[in-house]
Amino acid sequence: QVQLVESGGGVVQPGGSLRLSCAASRSIFMFTAMGWFRQAPGKQRELVARMTSNDSTNYTDSVKGRFTISRANAENTIYLHMNSLRPEDSAVYYCNAEHFLADYWGQGTRVTVSS
Repeated sequence: QVQLVESGGGVVQPGGSLRLSCAASRSIFMFTAMGWFRQAPGKQRELVARMTSNDSTNYTDSVKGRFTISRANAENTIYLHMNSLRPEDSAVYYCNAEHFLADYWGQGTRVTVSS
């Protein structure tokens, strides 16, 4: 069984920055890809950023140029660096890890962008 634990959410003013972390209980080398999703109240969960095992990345259009996904292999952790945050970025952010046998999800961390 794999556990993903997110941290780093909180309340930030528009234009501010946050860094989300997702720590895996096993080596992240076992995953074909890892990423971040978010879900705002009343909306569907959407992909925010994704990184494959060969470091290919993709982002949803609304965060391009503002968010960056990265990973620290030795720490079994991925990050989401979020800059120039907007109120519409407010959501619960979930870490996801893809494996050929199953997908894994964290419990989520809430981000609120508000003045």
